[in-house]
Amino acid sequence: MLKMKHLLAATALTAASALSASAETWDMPLAYAATNFHSENAAEFATCVKDKTGGAMEIVTHPSGSLFAGNDIKRAIQTGQAPIGERLISAHQNENPMFGIDSIPFLATSFGAHEQLWDVAGPKVAEILAQQNLVYLYSVPWPPQGLYFKKPVESVADMKGIKFRSYSTATARMAELTGMLPVQVEAAELSQALATGVAESFISSGATGYDRKVWEHLTHFYEVDAWLPRNIVFANKDAWDGLSVETQSAMRDCAATAKANGLQRSKDYTQFTLDGLKAGGMTVGPAGANLVAELKAIGETMTAEWLESAGDEGRAVVDAYKAKN
Repeated sequence: MLKMKHLLAATALTAASALSASAETWDMPLAYAATNFHSENAAEFATCVKDKTGGAMEIVTHPSGSLFAGNDIKRAIQTGQAPIGERLISAHQNENPMFGIDSIPFLATSFGAHEQLWDVAGPKVAEILAQQNLVYLYSVPWPPQGLYFKKPVESVADMKGIKFRSYSTATARMAELTGMLPVQVEAAELSQALATGVAESFISSGATGYDRKVWEHLTHFYEVDAWLPRNIVFANKDAWDGLSVETQSAMRDCAATAKANGLQRSKDYTQFTLDGLKAGGMTVGPAGANLVAELKAIGETMTAEWLESAGDEGRAVVDAYKAKN
């Protein structure tokens, strides 16, 4: 009987070791704080993958740029330094104009319109990512973008000389056309940049301002609804190809769930964060008619520049989107 117990124990230990050896762990760098809705959604995606694979695949999220800074995440996934990650795709418009289609000013300014735009643009973006050794899994939009300042702003002339945090080609160009001074600052560094005066203004959703408690440094948020940028979760293709068909299927299922849940989180978070900015003491409301008109004129210039850089393919996508509206 004693020998039998030892044999059973040894068998159980061997089985546990085999399971441990066969399990795969992927590190997932994220640019935003753990409490940001994108990061929370990614953590739920990771839990879903672990559950659906019976523990055979575990994804460990690393928020706040703790594994790779936001600007380095895409390159890290492409080169295999990490197998999976999340990135604001418009930050890479300099690589391909299609990466910035979600940031064409005033093209798609609501969740509904933006999803229609992405129905057309998403597959094109996925094709480009595939050429860069990346597998597109899911994407989630941010809430509509507005402008943050530390003083009342009623016209573009009031913006001149302000140090403006940029995170993409579009935001840098907007700064130039409004007379502001663009400074590149990642989300994880935003609070420090505002506290030290490196940046004095920026365009983003209420979510970023709320997460970073910007009312400690700024006073006004103007609802402009300029665009809705997207975060994309993608995997290194070589790492992806090394997974079993069953694991890939499980991850695709979880990605579809994360896409739907993330969209709803973004919608729910919109008013919540605007209320949070107000509670923090900020003045929150729509931009004045004069400022909106001036920004839309600037948006027309930026749109023309984007269409020229994107060529026939970009025009075809925009035309297909407009045909749906």
